[in-house]
Amino acid sequence: MSLNNSDPVTVRFAGVEMDGIYINRSGENAIVKLSSGYNICVPTSLCSAKEQTVPAEKPRVLPIKQDPALPLLSIISTGGTIASTVDYRTGAVSSRFTAEDILRSIPELAGIARYHTLQPFQVLSENMNPAMWQELAGTIHDEILHGSEGIIITHGTDTMLYSAAAVSFMLDTPVPVVFVGAQRSADRPSSDNAMNAICSAKAAVSQMGEVVVCMHANESDTTCALHRATRVRKNHTSRRDAFQSIGRGPVGEVSYPDGTVVPAKDAVLRGTKELRLANNLEPSCGLLQYYPGMDPAVFDAFKGYKGLVIAGTGLGHVGTDCISRIAGLTASGTTIIMTSQCQAGSVCDRVYETGRDLLDAGVIEGGSMLPEVALVKLMWVLGNATRKEDIRRLIRTNLKGELEYDLWRYA
Repeated sequence: MSLNNSDPVTVRFAGVEMDGIYINRSGENAIVKLSSGYNICVPTSLCSAKEQTVPAEKPRVLPIKQDPALPLLSIISTGGTIASTVDYRTGAVSSRFTAEDILRSIPELAGIARYHTLQPFQVLSENMNPAMWQELAGTIHDEILHGSEGIIITHGTDTMLYSAAAVSFMLDTPVPVVFVGAQRSADRPSSDNAMNAICSAKAAVSQMGEVVVCMHANESDTTCALHRATRVRKNHTSRRDAFQSIGRGPVGEVSYPDGTVVPAKDAVLRGTKELRLANNLEPSCGLLQYYPGMDPAVFDAFKGYKGLVIAGTGLGHVGTDCISRIAGLTASGTTIIMTSQCQAGSVCDRVYETGRDLLDAGVIEGGSMLPEVALVKLMWVLGNATRKEDIRRLIRTNLKGELEYDLWRYA
């Protein structure tokens, strides 16, 4: 039997018939994308071609109707699973939908707002970089400046926390800026893309007034959590409720399907801040996780870097044999922040001898900052301050909820 890519097939296995799409051949086996969304690899002999009917003429794509009485939102599409479908050539999920495709595929959005859609780039989130963060922040700023009453950014989940934190530091916003993604693509029966998108639109027209991440709050289709951009982490590879606020609860929730948005008591509300963009970043910064027995020479790889964040153990420690290398980096002009690998609590390098030696070596305590957020903040601080005292003060100041309190007051 000869099968070609994208041919519809029936797989007969263990007395069960399953429909799918033939992707390619692996030796004597066939790789098939089942109608359930999963790929399987089975002997080619178990596959039979389905009779193909003549495809009907494609319906004419009608323009999206917008209700002028509804608030204006901007959907900025950057790619990711929420904007993805299956590439049947490879069987992989790839980013192919434009922002307007999202509106057509999720018609409920049209009843919440009217939309301006744009796509500054289309990448999987592992390919995001600081230059893209800067472009994204500038795009959001311009959309708000020209009348958008809320922003939705569709983004891949793997690095969404970095982008959301970066935008939070670069942008003071009077309206909600909502990052939203999906753990499972639209072709999957358990996809979370529609619910997450609807909840993000509800959040974008709500009284929220800060940068947040909107994702499933639990495994049920009842609630989306709104996580503060500087206190969120992806804690699971595939669960729909993978995102969790760290060290605090969410700053808001959106119930589904009614769309009620309930801000937390300390949520920043709409209109609280004036629009301001400060999107200079210093990309020459690194993030290093210490591990027992790590060769101190690893620190030499960061010679010439403007900044380095260390995810240390416990209260913020590394092996004693690393301290001289760290002192050498700070002496050469590298700003170093110490954070902790722990999920909760604050760095305090004043308790043990190692910590005091790190402070003497010029390390700045990162308090309760998440290592990933500290990296982004360090890029922003170094892009906007040059004097050592200003750099140190900004790092130790709670700018966007990344810290529990201003550390410099307790130094």
